[in-house]
Amino acid sequence: MQRSHGRARVALGRAGISDLHQQGSAKVFSTAGRSAPAEIVFLNTSGGLAGGDTLSLAVDLAERHGACATTQTAERAYRSNAGTAWVRVALSAGAGARLDWLPQETIVFQRAALDRVTTVDLAGDAEFLGVETIVLGRAAMGEVVTRLHLHDRREIRRDGRLVLVDILRLDDAALAGGAALLGGARVVSTLILAAPDAEAALAPVREALGQLPVDGAASARPGALVVRLRGADSWQMRGAIARLVLTLRPGRLPRVWQQ
Repeated sequence: MQRSHGRARVALGRAGISDLHQQGSAKVFSTAGRSAPAEIVFLNTSGGLAGGDTLSLAVDLAERHGACATTQTAERAYRSNAGTAWVRVALSAGAGARLDWLPQETIVFQRAALDRVTTVDLAGDAEFLGVETIVLGRAAMGEVVTRLHLHDRREIRRDGRLVLVDILRLDDAALAGGAALLGGARVVSTLILAAPDAEAALAPVREALGQLPVDGAASARPGALVVRLRGADSWQMRGAIARLVLTLRPGRLPRVWQQ
């Protein structure tokens, strides 16, 4: 069977886009030079991922710049008859830069197999805000996901030193688990803030969590804050994520989220 392969990379410097590469099914658009902070939008023209597909996305942000990277639409991981779909996301930000990675949801279907690794390299006092949301099937279509292989790993380094590893594994056992696992939730999200003073955001984030229609909890340590959410409805989850993002980044939701 024909497989889909895509690679897209954009680098932003003082003069705007300093490097741009697109190959295969991966495309990238940027508002660099037309708005601040710049918005970077990735698109997978294959329409989704199946076993054997590969997708590589990268953003390189120069020092003291700001950018928000997202995806034009929700990614989809379809049933895999053989093999695993591989996604690699590489993000880097120079000293004094602020990079947000706010992709739209990943919808996984029955018997999907997806392995995704996101690496974030920060220099000096750079800041990073990242979100990942997993939706189990399409509720409106009556889809129920009971068989799945998902391995989603995030690694964050500052000045070459590993500061955070976050791993989400969803398999058949996790889907069937009780309250300590998914507890029947159809949507799960993780939000991570890596910044020199990230722990100072814990109180306002917890205050916002108390007003959201989804289950959530937040924890922090010096330089990192992690929020985990689970719920039954993807639109409610999007609203919850938007509320948290605006708590941390007032006025900085991606434009494509508002369509």
